[in-house]
Amino acid sequence: MIGAIIGDVVGSRFEFNNFKSKDFEIFNADCFFTDDSVMTLAVAKALLTDTDTSDLEAFKKELIGVMHEVGMRYPGCGYGGRFYDWMMNNRTEPYNSYGNGSAMRVSPVAWYANSLEECEALAKASAEVTHNHPEGIKGAVAVAGAIYLARTKHNMGEIREYVNKFYDINFTLDEIREEYGFYEICQKSVPEALEAFFESENFEDAIRNAISIGGDSDTIAAITGSVAEAFYGISEEMRKTALSYLDNYLLNIADSFSNKFMG
Repeated sequence: MIGAIIGDVVGSRFEFNNFKSKDFEIFNADCFFTDDSVMTLAVAKALLTDTDTSDLEAFKKELIGVMHEVGMRYPGCGYGGRFYDWMMNNRTEPYNSYGNGSAMRVSPVAWYANSLEECEALAKASAEVTHNHPEGIKGAVAVAGAIYLARTKHNMGEIREYVNKFYDINFTLDEIREEYGFYEICQKSVPEALEAFFESENFEDAIRNAISIGGDSDTIAAITGSVAEAFYGISEEMRKTALSYLDNYLLNIADSFSNKFMG
């Protein structure tokens, strides 16, 4: 989950100013948190409640309320138009989205779950409150499953085999980098984010890979970072630096979730 926040903060300044290289300063004064971090922490906060998550409908109801509660505190942090309308008007019905928001916010469920099956069920539920299109659900489940396998010590090959059930990743980053454009949909950003992880040598390298292809940089790096954290771990220095960009409200959620589920 912290890896998603790191990816978001690092990628924030590149979202509309793509930098197709791995050679850049990881953090600087232009970095900031976006909706990726806010909604990731909203999912985390929902999992910190006493809601019985085995009752998926109850979990979804709780999550909707928390997403509204947390999200409305940050109305200008970069939400997509349909999500902004859903949130700010207190809507409770999903809107058949297949945007990559379902995948960028899902990481907390993979740290909360006690089995791959529970992880997949919670990922699906977390997507369905807004992103109930099959592609929106698929993106969330694939990412959450990859994180769960990574944190339970599966190797890179096993994680790739799992992801292949969802996406045929038949490209390398070098092959797509020059022509890859800006896509905010799961189908055109989740596979790319996962490939950035698969081609990585360590956590920081994964983030650099994600930024280097351009596109929706903060979200791609958030997705990549969420898997890479579970696989490699993150340094205390990088963790502290990234969390320093959060305000006290968001930091309290991050610390509470980390202490309870990621110890």
